[in-house]
Amino acid sequence: MTTIERAPDWSDGQWQTQARSWVDEQLTRAGRRVTGPVEPRIRPWSLVWRVPTDDGPVWFKANNPGTMHEAALIATLARLAPERVLTPIAVDPERGWSLLPDGGESLRDLLARDPDLTHWERALPGYAALQLATAAQADELVTSGVPDHRPEVLADLFVELLDDRASLFGAEEGLNPEVYDRLRAEVPSYAERCRRLADLGIPATVQHDDLHDGNVFAGADGYRYFDWGDASVAHPFGTLLVTLRSIGHAGKLAAADARLVRLRDAYLEAWTDRYDRRTLVEAADLAIALGPVSRSLSWRRALDTPEESRAEYADAVPGWLEELFAASPLQPNS
Repeated sequence: MTTIERAPDWSDGQWQTQARSWVDEQLTRAGRRVTGPVEPRIRPWSLVWRVPTDDGPVWFKANNPGTMHEAALIATLARLAPERVLTPIAVDPERGWSLLPDGGESLRDLLARDPDLTHWERALPGYAALQLATAAQADELVTSGVPDHRPEVLADLFVELLDDRASLFGAEEGLNPEVYDRLRAEVPSYAERCRRLADLGIPATVQHDDLHDGNVFAGADGYRYFDWGDASVAHPFGTLLVTLRSIGHAGKLAAADARLVRLRDAYLEAWTDRYDRRTLVEAADLAIALGPVSRSLSWRRALDTPEESRAEYADAVPGWLEELFAASPLQPNS
């Protein structure tokens, strides 16, 4: 895969001056001023600055070309579902820059003090409401640059990914050739399951694709969902792959644990006025099973950069593809 545009050198003094000038300008417009040095955090896919101001910290984010759709996406989500996301102070979609207020405590922080899964039971319906509010704009989101992972195209993306041998075999622990052959053989079945999921008729919408407790703010005014760099326009229920897996891992829950089923159902409740339970459960099972391809594609975009630190994460691209053969994070007894 080739990307024409390449990430700027975030360590370059001229780039940092431009970015800092933009931050200062946006804060001035918002009636705020910087009160100290920024605190940087750099990953191959983004640079984040924590910027102290006279009205609390704000967060500047610069995305690499593979994830720069995030800036435009968060602006759209703030327009469509303002109560579910942070309203950005400013965004620059052309440069993949965003400036956000501080979101406060994360769901992870809350669960560390109180590991009651009812927090997730309350958080998931709000995220589902955001997806429903966004579904009518799916085509608009794709046009704005959000990757298209809808079931109708996902099988072709799977084949294209299998042809990208550099991504699959270039990592320190690339795909085993036998696993690669199994994946090739899986293509017809994968395509058939994609068709079945599309035929169930649940509209595609924004799909976070990395919704774990570290990407949810838990405030007094409700839950807000952030860090949308992995997002795509996809079947909504694909979210459940990462969400249920992360919850199960954190709580050391077996796949048949009734608490995971309850969380799935709390999420699916938002669609029960449109579809019967059997259809929703079938769609959830299919979306979870198909989801590793979406995760692998998201990682490939995030790592499409010459940044040397990408090597630390490169195993994620083949690693997620191997998850096609892993057990589901949810295996209810009924």
